Amino acid sequence: MQPRLDYQKNAPKGALEAMLSLEKSVRASGLEHPLLELVKARASQINGCAYCIDMHTKDARALGETEQRLYALSAWRETPFYSERERAALEWAEALTLISQTNVPDELYDRVRKHFTEAELASLTLALVAINGWNRIAIPFRVVPGSYQRNPSAAA
Repeated sequence: MQPRLDYQKNAPKGALEAMLSLEKSVRASGLEHPLLELVKARASQINGCAYCIDMHTKDARALGETEQRLYALSAWRETPFYSERERAALEWAEALTLISQTNVPDELYDRVRKHFTEAELASLTLALVAINGWNRIAIPFRVVPGSYQRNPSAAA
């Protein structure tokens, strides 16, 4: 696979900084970082973003995530490997990623709210807005999977 263009070089001034600021805000929100990596990986699976799947599974492993849970992520409903809070987050991630199909029903919102405060749900939603945006940058510009290297000094 060959990249189509270097979006970092060609994006409008400030646009990528705004997306990175959103990421930083979500990471500082208090949501568990392993949970964030799971939902980012799951949204990226749905969208078919190989680069982001590679990135977020690497980051999840660095945070202590198990291979078993990462391998089963696309079939999380069929496994006993995830907590109720993680299941709620994964269901929310799928609904928001497929929003044109799901319209995020009230029943789902009610189930998810049992596991997240309003502030946490807002942060989780913004994390999903961000990853879906990153997927929509990486896929059309053919960002090469496997090229991501985690910054060892990045906060856990």
